[in-house]
Amino acid sequence: MRRTRTAILAALVLVASAAGTATAMVPADVGIEAVPCTVDYKVQNDWGTGFTAAVTVTNNSAAKSSWSVKWSYAGNQKVTNYWNTKLTQSGTAVTANNETYNGTLATGGSASFGFQGTYSGTNAIPTTFTLDGVTCNVDDGSSGGGGGGGGGTGTRVDNPYAGAKVYVNPEWSAKAAAEPGGSRVSNQPTGVWLDRIAAINGVSGGMGLRAHLDAALAQKGSGEEVVQLVVYDLPGRDCAALASNGELGPTEIDKYKTQFIDPIAAILADSKYSSLRIVTTIEIDSLPNLVTNTGSRATATAACDTMLANGNYVKGVGYALAKLGAIPNVYNYIDAGHHGWLGWDDNFGPAATLFKQAATSEGATVDDVQGFITNTANYSALKENNFTINDTVNGTSVRQSKWVDWNRYVDELSYAQAFRSQLVSVGFNSGIGMLIDTSRNGWGGTARPAGPGATTSVDTYVDGGRYDRRIHVGNWCNQSGAGLGERPQASPATGIDAYVWMKPPGESDGSSSAIPNDEGKGFDQMCDPTYTGNARNGNSMSGALPNAPLSGHWFSAQFQQLMTNAYPPL
Repeated sequence: MRRTRTAILAALVLVASAAGTATAMVPADVGIEAVPCTVDYKVQNDWGTGFTAAVTVTNNSAAKSSWSVKWSYAGNQKVTNYWNTKLTQSGTAVTANNETYNGTLATGGSASFGFQGTYSGTNAIPTTFTLDGVTCNVDDGSSGGGGGGGGGTGTRVDNPYAGAKVYVNPEWSAKAAAEPGGSRVSNQPTGVWLDRIAAINGVSGGMGLRAHLDAALAQKGSGEEVVQLVVYDLPGRDCAALASNGELGPTEIDKYKTQFIDPIAAILADSKYSSLRIVTTIEIDSLPNLVTNTGSRATATAACDTMLANGNYVKGVGYALAKLGAIPNVYNYIDAGHHGWLGWDDNFGPAATLFKQAATSEGATVDDVQGFITNTANYSALKENNFTINDTVNGTSVRQSKWVDWNRYVDELSYAQAFRSQLVSVGFNSGIGMLIDTSRNGWGGTARPAGPGATTSVDTYVDGGRYDRRIHVGNWCNQSGAGLGERPQASPATGIDAYVWMKPPGESDGSSSAIPNDEGKGFDQMCDPTYTGNARNGNSMSGALPNAPLSGHWFSAQFQQLMTNAYPPL
């Protein structure tokens, strides 16, 4: 087997657009000689557990008397022997320095060296090389490593959804199409959930990550294509909701890194997929739980206190951001709860600060964060049109209603836009964008109010006019009366990269009663329609649908209700 990745792209010149955004442009008169350096990395022999590689670096800038070539692996490759270079490795980072006899590198001159290494899993070709700190541009060509795709720039765009199709998961599409009336939405793009280690290779004969990426290449054609992944297997996962407990114990951070994130990163870094725009939703619910369900709060759980104390949520998110963010065509979006979770003053600021901590841990930086996603797998209305947070009824603020309960936000759009500003204020890049999951927040059908409620009291005004028909804003499991929301679309509002269906409609949030399983999923009473509630939902009824299967399993009755109550209507 022989694979190659050669740096032969024309140099890019950054110019500022009218909006102040740096835009990559290639001047017409710039030829290959203007590239500061090129690197030709060839895997010469690969026997499944080890390989040999040859590297040639060409210098197109000023002559050098010494040189240093650097790259990083997405997998667990380890260099064991080398020649014509002094080579060192720290973690995934490799540095190859010249020997005393080959340090001279004239303008247009080349130097070659080689090495032997070991690996397990996937031996992905490195995507980025530098010569003395200057990036050597890498083309999209490959030989023997699997073709397909093409067109990858290796440079992230401001909004991956802009001008792109989004991957339609054929497994979800088939389930939706099999439902009466399901063909009306079965062509919509949804997220692919990697919620356990086994999902990487596929569960029970289903599609694994590579199969989905291959299918995305087939759907892509000559245009741009986004693939949406949910990365969701932290140790001690979802410490406040048993229905989505995971397979890893609270202390199994090393297993999370080496058996979950590393294999995902190795696959995503394969040059075969470099033309795809890969959007990752990073670990839903977990960081928000550290804000609201720990310490002296009435909503605290022992499991969340444990995860706050051992730091493994923060470490895990940071590690995932760093590993996946090193891949040029991956776009990381961190889960940011929803307005009915983090919209209160004592949650809003601390959440942004905690997210910054996670995004700068384990080698991650804010540059590894494309943005944030709100309302993932939840039901909060996108826009409440019949009342605003500034309304008063008989002198009483809407904030004092039982439904709003002193929150500063009444819907997801206002929350997402405000939280984006808060995130920028604590140090995230000003160009970050937000995603909003609209898969189940339409709240249409006959129960959708046509106008404001009666002004008898602030509660009759809010309850009579709100689209969100949940019993309590804290209810989250298989909610009765919910409908499909806005269809996925790019750039729908200021600061919003896209409305997405990250949670595939029709997949259960959790079982209505205990069901033995080998998926690490417990029984959460919030999924029981007879449950009378807890502190996290104001001791209200759960509002859950009956007869639900395990989380992630197909729930036909829910899917039918979502279509019936869709808004905009189908």
